[in-house]
Formats: sequence, structure tokens, C-alpha cells
Amino acid sequence: MVIQNSRNNLVVFFSRTVLSCTALSFSLISLLVISLLTINQAAASPVDTYQFSDEVTKKRYQALVKELRCPKCQNQNLADSNSPIAADLRREVYELLQQGKADIEIVDFMVKRYGEFVLYRPRVSSLTYVLWFGPATLLFVGVLVVVFILRRKREVKQTQTLSQAQQDKLNSILNGKLHENANETADAITQNINKNK
Repeated sequence: MVIQNSRNNLVVFFSRTVLSCTALSFSLISLLVISLLTINQAAASPVDTYQFSDEVTKKRYQALVKELRCPKCQNQNLADSNSPIAADLRREVYELLQQGKADIEIVDFMVKRYGEFVLYRPRVSSLTYVLWFGPATLLFVGVLVVVFILRRKREVKQTQTLSQAQQDKLNSILNGKLHENANETADAITQNINKNK
């Protein structure tokens, strides 16, 4: 009895220990994953420590680096990118603002140097007509095609009438099928009656 009781206590002790170790290891792994994700987030955002003479210049800088695209990165603006070219362009924007350049002058400088790709919203020009008006044109053409197809289907439905000969042939086929179906049904009923007798 004493041995049995001590065995049960030992089993309970080990099971509690294993469960608490499992919970502890799960907690540690969760903490590790969360800390790694947080460190990765902190390392991913670029930090520039530029000093601005006034709040307006700082807001202009922030607006410009959010509006200009990084030439190296696919879809990141200068503010979000941490590539070396983005850091250089942020520094360039800062220096141009310190020189007293207007926003349009800074954007023109960047476009001359890196092309229209550097703009998130490209200007409307002969080179970008397809970009600006292509989606609307495709949508309009798609609507026209759908309307054309729907109208054509209506016309086809209205023009499909049978000639008298075709109508007579159809009636004879249907009557023949009806007679055959009626005969088959009558035979089946007769067989059922005969089986039940």
C-alpha cells in the first residue's frame, strides 16, 4: 500500500514537472520569437537625425521622402527604404531643403537624375498616357464588349424561329416519343400488377 502510494506520488510529481517544463519552454520560445520580431522591426526602419531650422521644413522633408521612390527598391519610398541609395537620396533632399530649394525644384532634380521612376505619382505626359488613361480605357472597352455580347444574344434569340416543315418534324418526333413513353409506362404498370397477383 505504501509502495503503491509513493509510486502514485512519484508519477504525479513527474507529470507536474514535465508539464511545468513544457509550459516554461513554450513561454521562453514565445518570448524569444516576440523579441526577435521586435528587434527585426527596429532594425528595418531607417533612422536619420537631421536638424531642421523650423517645423515647416521638417514637414516638407518628410512629405518629400514619402513621395519619392527608392530607385533600388521595388515599391518603397525613401522614408521606408534602408538601402544605401535611399540614405544618399534622403541626405540629398535634406541638403537641397537647407539650400532653400522649393519642393518642385527638388522633385525636378530627382527626376532629371533618376527618371520618372523615382515618382510614386508620375506626371501626365506623352510617355505616361498609357499609365494614367490605360485602366479607364480598358474598363470602357470591357463594358462595350459586354453590352455588344448581350445585345447580340438577344438578337439571336429573336431570330431563331422554326419553319413550318421543321415545326411539323419536331411535333412528329415529340408525338412518337410520347407514344413510346406511354406504351413503356403501360407495360411497366401491367408487369407490376401481374407480379402482385
